[in-house]
Amino acid sequence: MVPQTNYDITNLNVSEMPSKTFALSGNKIIGTVDGLEAINQSIYMALSVERYEHLIYSWDYGVELEDLFGKDPSYVYPTLKSRIEEALLQDDRILAVDEFNFVSNKGSVTAKFMVHTVYGDIEQEKEVNI
Repeated sequence: MVPQTNYDITNLNVSEMPSKTFALSGNKIIGTVDGLEAINQSIYMALSVERYEHLIYSWDYGVELEDLFGKDPSYVYPTLKSRIEEALLQDDRILAVDEFNFVSNKGSVTAKFMVHTVYGDIEQEKEVNI
């Protein structure tokens, strides 16, 4: 026998949760932030955590950067672009990541890019040692 239900899903109300979170300065909580500043902080955290390295985070959180060490910049540029996009698009408040610009310095690559969110656009930067 197949279970029967009488749920009417045509009148579901979907509400968006606020993005309010604690404001951090170093390792201190200094208040709360919401909106664009909360997303800015979320971007910083997602790009600061190495994916798969910490049990406390889901495997969908963070970015893979450690294996880029020792690689040629011509390999690092497209790989870094796709990994940053993958890490940030996990957040449903982030709509797109584009306008990548890469600068190679002695032993590092700096990626500058634009993050389009539901609250507005944020220009970001991530430096990776290679």
